[in-house]
Amino acid sequence: MKKLIGKMVHAKQGCARIKMMALFALAVLTIHSVTSGAGNQGSRFGGVQIGTITYSYRSMPDQSVSAILNYTVQSGLSSVELMGGPVEQFAGIPQTKDPLVISKWRGSVSMNKFKEIRKMFNAKGVKIDILKLGDSKWSDQEIDYAFNVCKTLGARGITMEISEAAGKRMAPFADKHNLFVIFHNHGQPGDPKFSFDNALAFGPKLMLNFDAGHYFGATGLNPCLLIERLHNRIASIHIKDKTGPKASEPNKNQQFGKGETPVKEILQLVQKNKWPITCDIELEYDVPAGSDAVKEVVKCVEYCRAALVPKK
Repeated sequence: MKKLIGKMVHAKQGCARIKMMALFALAVLTIHSVTSGAGNQGSRFGGVQIGTITYSYRSMPDQSVSAILNYTVQSGLSSVELMGGPVEQFAGIPQTKDPLVISKWRGSVSMNKFKEIRKMFNAKGVKIDILKLGDSKWSDQEIDYAFNVCKTLGARGITMEISEAAGKRMAPFADKHNLFVIFHNHGQPGDPKFSFDNALAFGPKLMLNFDAGHYFGATGLNPCLLIERLHNRIASIHIKDKTGPKASEPNKNQQFGKGETPVKEILQLVQKNKWPITCDIELEYDVPAGSDAVKEVVKCVEYCRAALVPKK
């Protein structure tokens, strides 16, 4: 009888071990499925966050916030610099060119619709990193509104065009709201009188949305030199490929890898130094026949991935 009982206990213990092993295997598979999917991994390659400015999708037929979010997900990206136009459209901005009407709306609109946008993006695993909304020429009330929208969306700052006047005007607001004003450049660096430092000198919360392509196209200088010098004042870099000012077709947007901008070198510099700089693709070259902006952004993403995580 004792032997029989012993066998029964052993059998039960064996079944328990099998169940435990099965549960452990299921847990491992579950963890693997969560961490290995592209959507869950996001678009951080080799330690560098790759995103896009949603201006890249301007040629797509639907410019609603939900459509732009879907374009971003289809591109395999997990962060964006979000254009303010579709955001305000979603919130119900009046369809008028009367600045007084628009200003009044911005001063009184509820943040509820902006909260909805944040929930939409969070649900799809896309971070609204920066909001392109606001102008240094806006009224105080409207600038406060831009920062309130930024905060509601969970972004770290608003971006606008760089100038010394903008730096002087915006620095107190950045301090007030404890958010960044992230200045973007076009071809200004081609002017010998232009200075990034002068625009940033007005406050510690003034940062750069450094457009490496425009910088190279206007100056012909290696953007890496400026990035190294000002890296602690750079929040994000617009990644694009252009020809230089001395090319046969100067300052021309090109498909990634076909221009003269040292795109790979820029990405690898950020990677090597582990700087917390978001690198945002800006699709500005003409979309080829038979393609669309989403397909082209995907190509740009793969180009960046290959530069940061080369195949063995």
